[in-house]
Amino acid sequence: MRLDVFDPAMCCSTGICGPEVDPQLVQFAADAKWLNEQGVTVQRHNLGQEPGAFMSNALVRRTLQAEGVGCLPLGVLDGEVIFRGRYPGRPDLMRMLALAEEVV
Repeated sequence: MRLDVFDPAMCCSTGICGPEVDPQLVQFAADAKWLNEQGVTVQRHNLGQEPGAFMSNALVRRTLQAEGVGCLPLGVLDGEVIFRGRYPGRPDLMRMLALAEEVV
């Protein structure tokens, strides 16, 4: 299973740098790491650093043309958009990817 996340333009690949870090980006970075540990390949693409990845993906390109950058972040799972315009929390990701609940 592969999840491609198309992020808006950010200062670095995760957006968790600089003097004012968005807590939502910190949480999503942790959730992406957790997904990798669950066997999901997560690949993030930053519009500011990898614009070619956005243009080479027909689904992402069409979505951007139709909706503009407000659709970012855009999550594409195996060729299907599963989230847009916001970073989902871990419970949402678990539901979207049909993952079992985390064992504590």
